[in-house]
Amino acid sequence: MSKFKLFVRNQMSFFWLPSAWFCGVKVDSLNSNSCTVGVKHNFFNKNPFNSLFWAVQGMAAEMPGGLLLMKKIKRSGHSVAMLLIGSNSSFKKKAVGKIFFTFDKGKDLDKFLNNAIITKKAQTISIKTNGIDENGDVVSEFSFMWSIKLRSKK
Repeated sequence: MSKFKLFVRNQMSFFWLPSAWFCGVKVDSLNSNSCTVGVKHNFFNKNPFNSLFWAVQGMAAEMPGGLLLMKKIKRSGHSVAMLLIGSNSSFKKKAVGKIFFTFDKGKDLDKFLNNAIITKKAQTISIKTNGIDENGDVVSEFSFMWSIKLRSKK
């Protein structure tokens, strides 16, 4: 995705996800197989321990997999419902500076979506993302359980 399109998408997040926009969560890259989201520790998203608040990390961690899945559903041309049904997280290190969350298994999402379309039954997948700081250290690990189902035609 071009830098201009990413800029527009990040500005429009004010209307779609105002809390993420306010906390500085931004899409850094988005293509057919991967998505990277970044967030920089600042006054508005810090906790009392002067690190990135866990909920802000959660918003940033959910976006790469969710955006990529939404993009693939839209491209499929089918009406598919998606729902976040679970999450799990662990925190390894104090999150300061800029933290990046990447999901790069777009091909797994293709298989997942095709299976839901072919079987017409609900499918679930676990999407894992790690928070990586500017030094390359893992500061947090997240796992999100998504469910999708082909909507019935009326």
